[in-house]
Amino acid sequence: MKVEHSLYDVDKEARFQNVYDSYMQDVYRLCFSYMKNKMDTEDAVQETFCRFYQAMERVKEEEHVKGWLLVTAGNVCKNILKHWWRKNRSWQENEETKGRYDEYEIEMLELVLNLPVKYKTVVYLYYYEGYNSVQIAKLLKKPESTIRTYLQKAKKLLKQELNEGNAVGVNRGSVYQTREE
Repeated sequence: MKVEHSLYDVDKEARFQNVYDSYMQDVYRLCFSYMKNKMDTEDAVQETFCRFYQAMERVKEEEHVKGWLLVTAGNVCKNILKHWWRKNRSWQENEETKGRYDEYEIEMLELVLNLPVKYKTVVYLYYYEGYNSVQIAKLLKKPESTIRTYLQKAKKLLKQELNEGNAVGVNRGSVYQTREE
């Protein structure tokens, strides 16, 4: 039996394919920076685009699509890593997972994941995706001064955690460095 698609569905499919073709590499690169292996990266990319497909009608403005995808991909990766982290708390004793993530990356990820949500998103977009505070403000629909404040507070919180010794193996100099806009 042949299923007929409405014009809306065809347009939806075409838009999805266009978005996928345009941003798949960016989403893949972001996911790989979190996941560090091809299989987990592909899972995260697939989940990100599945979520986009479901939410496509809510993401109407084309200039917000990339930002939406990257924020969603970051959240998907964080969720996967959180579940992995909880499931494998004894990862140091498990030979299979040794070396999957180096100590620095795990500790920094844990510190960033412990930040309040509003800071996590801004830190990710700024440091990992290279957005400046003006672009982030536009994506998140917040004043630029708020974004700069979030970045400052996030850095302060990370410094406090590092100085308190909650992340023993982390290179303390890296958090103090700032990226030029």
